[in-house]
Amino acid sequence: MSRFRIAFAVILIVLSITAVGCTSGGINITIPTPTSSTTASPGDYNLPSITDVVDNMNPAVVSIVVGTVSYNWFMQPVPSESAGSGIIIDPDGYIVTNNHVVEDSTSITVSLTDGRSFDATLIGTDPDTDLAIIKIDGNDLPAASLGDSNALRVGDWVIAIGNALALEGGPTVTVGVVSAMGRTIEVDSETTLYDLIQTDAAINPGNSGGPLINLNGEVIGINTAKISSIEVSGVGFAISTNSAVPIIDELIEKGYVSRPYLGVSLVTVTPTIVNTYDLRVDTGALIYYMNPGTPAASAGLRPGDVITIFDGINVESAEDVITAIRSRGVGDTVQIEYYRGNNLYFTSATLSEKPH
Repeated sequence: MSRFRIAFAVILIVLSITAVGCTSGGINITIPTPTSSTTASPGDYNLPSITDVVDNMNPAVVSIVVGTVSYNWFMQPVPSESAGSGIIIDPDGYIVTNNHVVEDSTSITVSLTDGRSFDATLIGTDPDTDLAIIKIDGNDLPAASLGDSNALRVGDWVIAIGNALALEGGPTVTVGVVSAMGRTIEVDSETTLYDLIQTDAAINPGNSGGPLINLNGEVIGINTAKISSIEVSGVGFAISTNSAVPIIDELIEKGYVSRPYLGVSLVTVTPTIVNTYDLRVDTGALIYYMNPGTPAASAGLRPGDVITIFDGINVESAEDVITAIRSRGVGDTVQIEYYRGNNLYFTSATLSEKPH
C-alpha cells in the first residue's frame, strides 16, 4: 500500500451509513389522485388519505429472502438468510432491488402479497449504484409505475414501502417528506452513491429495494440506506428513479453496466490534505491510489498527483472528476492537467471499460 493511501486512510472521517436492505436471519397501475384538502381552519388539518395509494402499490412490492453461505474458523460452510424488498417493474417479471440485497446470493426467493412465492433468477447487478435486477416467471404479475423524480420538491409527501425487519403479514408503510434532493453519500471506501433523495420517512432493515412513492402512487425512488447513529433520526436515502432507469434498462439488456474507467481513487484537496502532503495547490483532486495497468497508469499519473483540470473542467473536488468521467464514453480520450510537487504537467488518457 502506498504511503499516500495510508496517509489518506488516517485522515479520512467516515460518516456511518447503513445499507438497510438486509435483515439477518410495464402494466401501469391506475392510482386515484388524492382529492385536494378543504380550506383548513386553525387546528384543523385535513391531510389526504394514502390508503388507496398504498392498496394499489402493495401488490407490486415483493419480499426477497436471500440465501448466502459464509465460512467459520474451520472453513466449514455456514448457510444463512437475509431479507430485503423489491419492486415489480414489468409484467414479464423483472424486479428492481438493491445490489447489496442480492450480492453473494446462493438462492433468491420472492414472495408476493397474494401469497405466491417464486425462485428468482439474478439478471444483473451494478455495485456502483447499488442496483440489481432479478426475474420471476409468473402470470398476472402487477407492475408499478415509475414517476419523474426531477418533479419532486423539498417538502413533498412521500411513502416508503418494504419488507421492514422481515415482519410477516405484508409490507410495512411509513410516511414522511422529501428532506433534500441530490445528496451524495459514501457508503464505504469503495462505494459512493450520487443523486439520492433524502427523506424522513422511516427506512428500516429490510426496506432496501422497496419503493419510495409520491401521492400519485408513482415510484420516484428506490430505498437504499439510512444514517445509523444514536444522535441521528429520520435520515434515509433513496436512489432517484431518473438516475435508476438508465441503469435498469442496461441491466435488463446486458446484465451489467458499461462505464468509462480511468483507474484512480481520488480525494478532494482540503487544508488538512494540503498540510499533510505539503501541496502547492489548495484545490483539486488528489490521487491516493491507482491500479496498475489502467488508463491512468498508461497516462503517467501517480499516487500523490493532484488533478486540477480534467478535460477542460476546473477541478474543485474529487466528485468533479468522477462526474466528468461518468459523462464520457468508453474509448473517449480526455486531457488532464495535474501537479506533481511544484511542477504542472499535461497528459491525456483514453478511458477503458470499467471491469465488472
